[in-house]
Amino acid sequence: MIRLRRYFVAGLLVWLPIVATYIVLSFAIRLIDRSLLLLPTAIRPENLIGFKIPGLGVILTLILVLVTGLIVANFFGRRMVSAWESLLSRIPLVRTVYGAVKQITASLFSDAGQSFREMVLVEYPRKGIWVLAFVTGDTPKKFQQVAGQDLINIYVPTTPNPTSGVYIMVPRADVKRLDVPVEVGLKMILSAGVINPLDDPEEAKKLAAEIKRKEQALAKAKARAEKK
Repeated sequence: MIRLRRYFVAGLLVWLPIVATYIVLSFAIRLIDRSLLLLPTAIRPENLIGFKIPGLGVILTLILVLVTGLIVANFFGRRMVSAWESLLSRIPLVRTVYGAVKQITASLFSDAGQSFREMVLVEYPRKGIWVLAFVTGDTPKKFQQVAGQDLINIYVPTTPNPTSGVYIMVPRADVKRLDVPVEVGLKMILSAGVINPLDDPEEAKKLAAEIKRKEQALAKAKARAEKK
């Protein structure tokens, strides 16, 4: 009986990640494939060849993003974007949403940006209870003056869904910085601490290499920013 249980658990360890990965990827592909609805009905793939091709929407989305990037990378494209943003800024509700999303996106994907690129430990919701959190930036000086402390912006994610969480401002001295990649913290948060990559020798080697690579990339990004 014990041997059968061991075999069953071993089988679960093989199949559960495969099934979960398939479900997530299938959902993402089906969602992105809806971008084909942007095409006129007459030139949609299912009407041209008679059947649907899963994943074709992903390719179309990638091409659309690349072409958009190619256009806005030149002077004429930047002028078009500026004119479009000027138009959106005149619409009360739209300018608020668009401006916030643009700032978040620029911060996340900027080479020099530091948002969500550092894991830290903070005591929350009370002293003595430590949680993993992301550094999202420096607290506005106005808030720091009111609080009379040097504050830092922190995002505390929830388990197992890190997209929901709490935004808090914490004294910089109370934040314990962790010299580990963000991926390590995400694995621990998603698994509720079940997965501990830091105690795996092979993972430790990978982490050391990843930390070194990111430090080099950050140094290059800062050097490019200084030249500009």
